[in-house]
Amino acid sequence: MMVFMNVTVTLDKAGRTVIPKPLRDELHLEPGDALEVETEGDRVILRPIHSATPLRKERGVWVFHGRDKLSQLEADKLVHEARQQRDRTNVGER
Repeated sequence: MMVFMNVTVTLDKAGRTVIPKPLRDELHLEPGDALEVETEGDRVILRPIHSATPLRKERGVWVFHGRDKLSQLEADKLVHEARQQRDRTNVGER
């Protein structure tokens, strides 16, 4: 179910605003998530930038950030892919 909102928000002195919680919940936004900012005339458009992988490293530990539970097979595959990427990075490849 898509949440439609028409609310007024205010910028603080640093130019920040708060995205209302129901909208953050609907879009699965969490602290640290990236948003793309686009302007169109007098409109400001924010779009979530979702990572290609639901695994993110937090304080040295891989943490799953996804909407659905993973099977053990899927989790093993993601860990394997993350390790391969780490190994490529360690030897200077991309």
